[in-house]
Amino acid sequence: MSYPAPFDLSGSVALVTGAGSGLGIEFCEVLAQAGADVACADLDEGAAAATAARVEGLGRRAAAITCDVSDEAAVAAMVDTTVRELGRLDVLFANAGIADPNPAPVHQFRTADWHQVLDVDLHGVFYSCREALGVMVQQGNGKIITVASMWGLTGASSVFPIPAYNAAKGAVVNLTRELGLEYATANIQVNALCPGFYRTRLAGGAYDDPDFVSAITAFTPMGRVAEAAEIRGPALFLASAASDYMTGQTLVMDGGCTAK
Repeated sequence: MSYPAPFDLSGSVALVTGAGSGLGIEFCEVLAQAGADVACADLDEGAAAATAARVEGLGRRAAAITCDVSDEAAVAAMVDTTVRELGRLDVLFANAGIADPNPAPVHQFRTADWHQVLDVDLHGVFYSCREALGVMVQQGNGKIITVASMWGLTGASSVFPIPAYNAAKGAVVNLTRELGLEYATANIQVNALCPGFYRTRLAGGAYDDPDFVSAITAFTPMGRVAEAAEIRGPALFLASAASDYMTGQTLVMDGGCTAK
C-alpha cells in the first residue's frame, strides 16, 4: 500500500511509544503503510518485537525497543537507539499511557496510584518529547504527536471518576500547546490527538463488560465505540506534510462527546 502526497512518509523514520498494544499498533502500521521506517517501543519486550515484525511485514525497516517511559534515562536510550539503528528521527508518537489503576473519587484516591499515572502519562510524554526534540532541532524538521484524550479537555466524572488520568491528559494538552509555540519557527510541528472511546486494552477488560460498553455507548452522541483502526487517518494527517501549517493544536476524535 502507498499513499499520495502530502501523506507519503517515504524516507521518514518514526518512533512510537506504547507500540505493543492498542492504538500504538495502529500508529506503527499506518506509518509503515505510508512509507516510514518505525521504531516500536514498549515496556513489554515481546509486544514491541511483535509490532516490529508487523512493520517489517509491510516492507519497512523496524527496531524493537524495550522502554519504560517513566525512566528518563531509558527514554534517552530509546531515542539514541532509534537514530543509531534507523538513521534519523522525523516523527514521534508519544503514546505510552496507563489508566487509573483503581478509579475512585479524589477523597479515596491512593497517592501511589496518582504518582504512577502521572509518571507514565505526563512525565513519560515530557521525557519522550524532550529527547526527540534534541534530534529534530539538529535536523531542522520534525513532527511530534502527543496522545492525550477527550478527558484532557473535559471532566470524566459524569461517566466515571479518573482524577489522575484527567489531570495528566489535561497537562499533556497544554504541554502540546507550549511545545507548538516554542518550536513554531524551528520547522517542528507539535499536535495532540484526543481520542474518545476506542476499543483497546487501556481500560483493562472494561470493554468486555457489557454494562460498561452500554454506558459509554449511551454517553457518545454517535452511539458507538470506535474501533482501534479508526485512529489511523487522524494519526497519518498529523504525522505527514498534510498538517504542516498546524501546530499546538488538539485533534479530537470522540464521536461527538465534547460537543455536548
